[in-house]
Amino acid sequence: MLRSLMRKVFRLIPLRQFVFILMSNCFPKYIYSGGTQGSDSARYCYAVWLRHLVLSFQNGLEAVPQRVAEFGPGDSLGIGLAALLSGSAEYTAFDSLSHANTERNQKVLHELVALFSERANIPDEQEFPDMKPLLHDYSFPVHILPENLLQNTLKKERIANIESALLAENQPEVKISYFAQWQTHNIPENSVDYIISQRVLEHIDSLAGTYHLFSKILSAGGMMSHDIDFRSHRHSKYWNGHWAFSDKYWKLICGKLPYLLNRQTYSEHVLLIQQAGLNIIYEDKYADISTPAIDRKKLSLRFSNMSDDDLQTQTAFIIAKK
Repeated sequence: MLRSLMRKVFRLIPLRQFVFILMSNCFPKYIYSGGTQGSDSARYCYAVWLRHLVLSFQNGLEAVPQRVAEFGPGDSLGIGLAALLSGSAEYTAFDSLSHANTERNQKVLHELVALFSERANIPDEQEFPDMKPLLHDYSFPVHILPENLLQNTLKKERIANIESALLAENQPEVKISYFAQWQTHNIPENSVDYIISQRVLEHIDSLAGTYHLFSKILSAGGMMSHDIDFRSHRHSKYWNGHWAFSDKYWKLICGKLPYLLNRQTYSEHVLLIQQAGLNIIYEDKYADISTPAIDRKKLSLRFSNMSDDDLQTQTAFIIAKK
């Protein structure tokens, strides 16, 4: 009887997803215990930061922002460290859970110093096939980071100050702050010049409130740059299969996890950004027609009226300005 019941269950729910549901409901703390599997590579962080910086300069950014905030840094603060090595003075990281550790950050810092010292080209899609945004030119951006600037930002004394700031030692020249459970932190208004996130905003449930927060903390003329992933994150064999699940079943998948996927579409992100009083100045959407996808007939009732554009958009890159 039990064997027959299990066969029926696994016919409806793939074994991998059944295990995930079991873990998310019964052992949620173990799912993220291994980290985010993302930004613990210096080359990855270097590639992400410079891609955002290059496209931001192409769309109106006039200088390296002095006060940078990253939402969802994941396994390391490498993107923020790259910002500091580019000339930023303050970096604040906001995360839902504490993933980063000091030893890893120190290692990433020294690897980033080597990359900037070499004026290494930006790693392209050959090295990181899934990384967005794509650029027309992956050479080191000397027009943004000229020699005289890097001579100051890469001084031994300044690198030592950045490392001291990582160890939570007060430094007059650079400042690093890290906040887990950022939703409980009171972030001052107009305190940030530039907000960056890489494949993070698809995980935040309170998306409307988050965009309003971004608008509140950005300084006048401040910019934000986000790469957003709308795919199912392997919770379906189809890249857009998560939109086929009913809200009830999706709630079961999420279990007791602090975050998973908000399942918001590209159009919903755009609307919420505009409602927060931010002006979208650049957007780029990516789709891969070779990836297995569900058709419109299999969408759940909640998503049945989504546009064809949303149904095809796998990732998007958005820059907005206050």
